[in-house]
Amino acid sequence: MGLDIYAGTITRYYSRDWKTVVQQWAEANGYKFHIINPQTNDDLEPQPDASPDEIHEGVVAWQNDLINALNTSLEKSFSPWSENANTPYYTNKPDWDAFGALLLVAACCSYHESIPETVEKDWDFWENPIIMRLASDDDKVWSLLRGADWWLPLTGSFCFTTTLPNEQQTLVGTLDGLEKELTKINDMAWQADEATIISWAQTQGYPVEDKLAQDGPFSKMDLEPDTTYNTQSLAKFAYSILYQALKFAQKHHVTITLDY
Repeated sequence: MGLDIYAGTITRYYSRDWKTVVQQWAEANGYKFHIINPQTNDDLEPQPDASPDEIHEGVVAWQNDLINALNTSLEKSFSPWSENANTPYYTNKPDWDAFGALLLVAACCSYHESIPETVEKDWDFWENPIIMRLASDDDKVWSLLRGADWWLPLTGSFCFTTTLPNEQQTLVGTLDGLEKELTKINDMAWQADEATIISWAQTQGYPVEDKLAQDGPFSKMDLEPDTTYNTQSLAKFAYSILYQALKFAQKHHVTITLDY
């Protein structure tokens, strides 16, 4: 499964009222596109079981229950965020190899270790020793390294496990916490300004720049099995996408989700 980053309302996300960058390219260039649902064996695009209004109602009810529980357990006064289905969204596709490279850079910099020059295609980054070290370090609790899938527009830096509106359990962080983590990575690794960071989404990444320019945003799955990638380039690419998702989510007061 590939990895997309989505920043927008939860209502819009569950209603599938958004399109990945690959889907947008396919439609713009006259290609058919199907979402492959990992829960099914066919390639038909899954349709939500409920109407958009019903999804919105369910998400708002979930949100209220979550905020009430957090306010009680943390003795805070969090407020609901807007779930307007017409709120715009941001999305892009770092895929897992780049996401893992970003975690590798964060871990190596945290422990003052040398960053490997390359990583292999489809590498199992969760089994990398230094990533595992940071992921289990109680003195350095990073939502990115603890397996968070969602970041909510709540004040403060913390993460917690909760049941999502679709009844799946996941680790959830906050936008404030993600901002601190991304700032820390940039301070340790690059000290890049915003314009440079944003440019990385176009200038860094997988070594298929010519193919992307000519044929559209095809998956890295098109590459040969023995392909290796430049670690720093992948990490910068993933960082740029997460950074832009964060800025978008902060501006519109919406959620960030890892979609896979």
